[in-house]
Amino acid sequence: MKPVLAATGGDVLTEEETQTQEALDIPWNVIVHNDPINLMDYVTKVLMKVFGFSQKKAEVHMLEVHQKGRSIVWSGARERAEFHVQQLQSHLLLATIAQAR
Repeated sequence: MKPVLAATGGDVLTEEETQTQEALDIPWNVIVHNDPINLMDYVTKVLMKVFGFSQKKAEVHMLEVHQKGRSIVWSGARERAEFHVQQLQSHLLLATIAQAR
């Protein structure tokens, strides 16, 4: 927080505290994209392995990838998001990160 001096009439100054949100506070999304190579069962199994998803949750994300072309599978700190993308890519899935809006 940064102190800000503000005039309140006459010669009196008061100090107000303001909060600033830094870009580091904004979460990062891990996005899995559709590709013509990987089978749906394989994508489901990778999501279960990398994120510990139940089969049902992994299938929901896999279907979203298949039907909409992408799915946000995780959101959080950038370093962890980069780690998850690296894991997904090591399993040959097309994955990226993007800042949440």
